[in-house]
Amino acid sequence: MNFDELMKSGANGKDLVVPSSWGQGRASFGGVVAALVFDRMASVVAPDRPMRSMQVSFVGPVTPDEPATIEAEILREGKAVSQVLGRIVQGGEPKLVALASFGSDRESDVSVDAAPAPAAKPVEQCHGLDFIEGVTPEFIQHIEMRWAFGNLPFSGKGGRELGGWMQFRQTPETFSDAHIVALVDAWPPAVLPYVKQRVKTSSLSWALDIVHPRPVLEPGDWLLYKAEIDKADAGYGHTQAGIWTASGELVALSRQTVTVFG
Repeated sequence: MNFDELMKSGANGKDLVVPSSWGQGRASFGGVVAALVFDRMASVVAPDRPMRSMQVSFVGPVTPDEPATIEAEILREGKAVSQVLGRIVQGGEPKLVALASFGSDRESDVSVDAAPAPAAKPVEQCHGLDFIEGVTPEFIQHIEMRWAFGNLPFSGKGGRELGGWMQFRQTPETFSDAHIVALVDAWPPAVLPYVKQRVKTSSLSWALDIVHPRPVLEPGDWLLYKAEIDKADAGYGHTQAGIWTASGELVALSRQTVTVFG
């Protein structure tokens, strides 16, 4: 099941089963479950109110191949902004909880351009992260990443930055905000190049802002991702990241707290 097919199955209002091909260890890939919740939240607000900011708490793993329920509720709807609560429930327990702000444009005298995108090698000059069954997470068979910044996970070489180019291996029908949500969370935590052996990591919380007016994105476009470590210690890592188009337009901003088991 590709990404578009999964999004359509999540939009029917019935219980959803995330297939194991979208797995990440014993859990479903965090980016795809966050995208499913986002898509449900977006469906309950007016279409002229795009998502501006979303905060996600990964309460527990969403188990692949088992039914889960996606819920969305408008908490408040103002003249320009809708505040929405979303969550995934599985086995009677919340597994993911999200708060998102959807807002229409406002008249304003404030207009500040985004900082320029970082310089990166062209896609064709960057090494890809291949899907290797039993070695890489299952969801890598759906998302392609080309390394442009930093060292590889488990290399023991450290470094404060990590990232590169990303796209879906199967070109989607459209390129919506839900596609952005899934892609942004695909990259491994920026702290993993500090360790030499495989250790477990898990996203604890995630904040994602999508910049509007959003650059026009076509199916098959590459996006550039660069994460930097703010601080990592005592089993937790705190990172921030930017996402840009191939022409250097800012698309989104991300902040993440991860737990490191080892």
